[in-house]
Amino acid sequence: MNTRRRLALDDYVAIIDNIDDAVIAVNQSGTIILFNPAAQNFTGMSEKQALGKSFFNCFRNQDSLCDLTRTALDQGRSLSDHEAVILESSGHRKRQVGVSASPIFSSSASQQGAIVIMHDLTQVRSLEEAVRHADRLTMVGTMAAGLAHEIKNPLGGIKGSAQLLQMELDENPELQEYTGLIIRETERINRIIEELLDLSAPRRNRLESVNVNRLIDEIVTLHRQHVAARAIQFKLLLDPSIPPLRGDSDLLNRLFLNLLKNAWEASPNNTEITIETKIDAEYYLSVEGSRPTQLVQIRISDHGPGLSRAEIEQVFTPFYTTKDGGSGLGLPICQKIVTDHGGLLRFNERSGGGTMVTVSLPLMRPDCTTEE
Repeated sequence: MNTRRRLALDDYVAIIDNIDDAVIAVNQSGTIILFNPAAQNFTGMSEKQALGKSFFNCFRNQDSLCDLTRTALDQGRSLSDHEAVILESSGHRKRQVGVSASPIFSSSASQQGAIVIMHDLTQVRSLEEAVRHADRLTMVGTMAAGLAHEIKNPLGGIKGSAQLLQMELDENPELQEYTGLIIRETERINRIIEELLDLSAPRRNRLESVNVNRLIDEIVTLHRQHVAARAIQFKLLLDPSIPPLRGDSDLLNRLFLNLLKNAWEASPNNTEITIETKIDAEYYLSVEGSRPTQLVQIRISDHGPGLSRAEIEQVFTPFYTTKDGGSGLGLPICQKIVTDHGGLLRFNERSGGGTMVTVSLPLMRPDCTTEE
């Protein structure tokens, strides 16, 4: 006896409506006959605007998408493009999508149309880029450690000699000014070297239970007055259901303080910085030997001048900075802290201007032990 239940039409509709990928079906003449909610989200068109309309009119500016669909209709074969299709919605938001177009055949083997499925690759490409940045940073950090140690030793000798010389020249203020300059500059170089050493080999994480919402709230509370004179406000959208994470509270404090400091320094007066925490419902972290782990997203958005695509490519490169007087080591160190916590750090272009930085940390439940 066959115990399999044949799905009703409503069941198929419910499945398609709940798929994250955009699903569009057209009849043999190219008229749209199905347009699921994800397709509405991808394109900015409502189901009412799309149903009964020509697919090729609705997507007349999407040459690759139209070519794939037309080939599926005319030649009755399946095609895919997982790289080249850039979909532009009615709100001018662009996203990279993977597209597959396949013919629809009836039970009598006659072709009745085609189905187009689009998968959003924007987040995937962003995550891949974050991983590449982290890998490159590891290589740069190893090289930086060797250079830092080589510079630190002679630097100590230069500073010591300048201090001795300064004591001998206590009756010559003009020459003392030069020796003081040497000492100050060696101290500045030493601070940069210490940051390089932090980048290459920071102290071992002391893992403990960390409430990320409370950590962010405390940072904002302590520094709210710092930006009050410029009328900059903090808007907190913190998900109270996020459980404590397993992490190093001191390093995470340093991470979020540095990212928030960058945000308020870039923000014009009378603007708002938004900090949002939430569980990432779409992506999981896979670690060998354990079940996939959910990610917690912490997003910091400002209304500053923003970063170009070229600048985003460079922000994690040591000594690269867009700020006057910056060392260019703050963000690489932030990247290192996030990577050491098994997470990802990435910047995104915002359609409305400004900068959005996203920290993704694995939701690993804290245990009772602490590593020293």
